[in-house]
Amino acid sequence: MTTKRLVIAITGASGVIYGIRALEMLRETDIETHLVISKAGEMTIAYETDLQPKSLRALATHFHAVGDVGASISSGSFRTMGMLICPCSMRTMSEIATGVTSSLVSRAADVVLKERHKLVLAVRETPLHSAHLRTMATLSDLGAVIAPIVPAFYSRPETLDDVINHTVGRLLDNFDIELGLVKRWKEQ
Repeated sequence: MTTKRLVIAITGASGVIYGIRALEMLRETDIETHLVISKAGEMTIAYETDLQPKSLRALATHFHAVGDVGASISSGSFRTMGMLICPCSMRTMSEIATGVTSSLVSRAADVVLKERHKLVLAVRETPLHSAHLRTMATLSDLGAVIAPIVPAFYSRPETLDDVINHTVGRLLDNFDIELGLVKRWKEQ
């Protein structure tokens, strides 16, 4: 693959800043980003940020409407590094685990799984009940990476931005994207 492409989805869980920050950071790279936002994700963006939809879409190289199940990212012939769903709602996670493809988010994730590319789900919910845990196990068995948004404190963050940047860096580590965001354990 000559063009590095990463699909990023933002769904309706709290923590949309993580998906936004990933887009901001990837703008400084040669990675082509393909953004899709669920309807609940759009609502959560309005609740949690002052960012206007047009400004958010401008952070990505390409934006795809959630209802456009015929978009390029819905095809296995469209080569990507994989997909980061950040944050990933329990609804989205459940749809993917059951093979339901009711939106472009779940369809693109299904394609990533069937093509054996990397699917990283930055789940953001607590506490978890048994169905959530079983769904996560099912997705892990299918090859997805379950990466809950959990702050790390060994890096001694001083600001909320430090926490967000480190977490986004760890999420992007799953795609071998190094942006110098992560203070690595016992490294200088």
